[in-house]
Amino acid sequence: MVAPLYTTDSGLLFHAGKILVVTVGLPARGKTHISRALERYLRWAGVKTQVISLGDYRRKILGGAQKLPSDYFTLGEKSPETMALRRRIQDGCEQQIWDFFHAGGQVVIYDANNGSVAQRQRVGTKFDKEGVHIIMLESICDDPKIVERNIRSVKISSPDYRGWDPDKAVEDYYGRIRGHEKHYETVDELTWPFIRIINVGEKIMVNDIRGYLQSRIVFFLMNIHNKYRTIYFARADADLSPTGWEYAERLKDFVLERRAKSLQQRGIDPKTNRLVIWTSARRRAHHTAWPFIAAADPRTPGGPQCSVKVIEKPQMSEINPGVWDGLSPDEAKKFYPEEWARFVKDPYSFRAPRAESYHDLSVRLEPTLLELERVQEDLLIIGHASVIRCLLAYLIGLPASEIPAIEVARGDLLEVVPASYGVHSQAYHFWDGPGRKLGDHDTMAEKNETNFYENYAEDTKGKRRIGQEEESAV
Repeated sequence: MVAPLYTTDSGLLFHAGKILVVTVGLPARGKTHISRALERYLRWAGVKTQVISLGDYRRKILGGAQKLPSDYFTLGEKSPETMALRRRIQDGCEQQIWDFFHAGGQVVIYDANNGSVAQRQRVGTKFDKEGVHIIMLESICDDPKIVERNIRSVKISSPDYRGWDPDKAVEDYYGRIRGHEKHYETVDELTWPFIRIINVGEKIMVNDIRGYLQSRIVFFLMNIHNKYRTIYFARADADLSPTGWEYAERLKDFVLERRAKSLQQRGIDPKTNRLVIWTSARRRAHHTAWPFIAAADPRTPGGPQCSVKVIEKPQMSEINPGVWDGLSPDEAKKFYPEEWARFVKDPYSFRAPRAESYHDLSVRLEPTLLELERVQEDLLIIGHASVIRCLLAYLIGLPASEIPAIEVARGDLLEVVPASYGVHSQAYHFWDGPGRKLGDHDTMAEKNETNFYENYAEDTKGKRRIGQEEESAV
């Protein structure tokens, strides 16, 4: 469901109208992770989407938990002052929802507990009578390991617990959860369509979901999880050349070194924790992964360095340049001046004769993208720059128009860690050999790269460089 290259008269896509997804669940049940992942997917699909978090709004207006009345998070009897304060925050947050819809937004994900029937009925009725479609999205976790992981990885690092001892922060948050458990009411009412997710993707239940966009939301949510993993990206290098083999060896050493440090910090043995590697079906991509296979061979002197699984994916082939295949940018401009002018104006959607546009490539990659969401192990993608650009744009939450300008330098390893409040990305330079610098046109690496789309972002101004401690909170 890549963004279509059209809009309806209303500016909303798929004739689906405006949708309010109301999250439901006890604290530390993965609601924020689910909300951010869904927001990222819908934005990549061209739907104007925003997560509006009650907790974020409350912290912005009132500050951390230490600045709140002692009865703010307890349910049941509260002081009149606390009740007024909660109503103020609730009304202000819901006004943000209205503001986004009035500005042309199509989907809002309201990230809050909404743990009572009365609260859900109030919110649903308020927006339904104005023509907004309501979906209740409930997240239930009965696995205590998931709950504790959510608390330690997300909640104790929030502004509410800044400066706290981690163990005391966990204890305090469990107290907050126990207070909510006494009054929590699961979604049994059939007033609104609902989606119920068990243990962040282990099981999913749906009721009364209607229309194309709502169905795609369900389909996406069937593929998510919140297990910690790292996704690495690297370009493939020259096929069967000394430079190419040297590049592949250096990539293997660098990835295994980076990954070992990360896993050891979490108390995990990198030799037994498997690394999944995806490559295209092109020889130079698959050959770049060969040193990893050798490193995993039990016959390797000193024993295997790692455990790997390499998968070839034909749909990850580079963008098809059509009649521009083998041409330099200057030659394409000379022989196809009209097409070149249109390409420069809109490099994402323009399609050269008998070629693919970046939009076409994104359509081709959507099944790969959903499979990427399902992978629960560390993943290394060795591919072509055009493919890496599309997948990075999705993970980091960039609009489609920026895809062609993402720089994917040969000799850089891009490291992306999905997190509940966005993603953390960083670029590491590991290679200075021939072909690293654009302009080394006599190297085998450059001779193998006849598709100028692959290096267009690196050759032009206005490129966007991913990494260097870049953090995206989608």
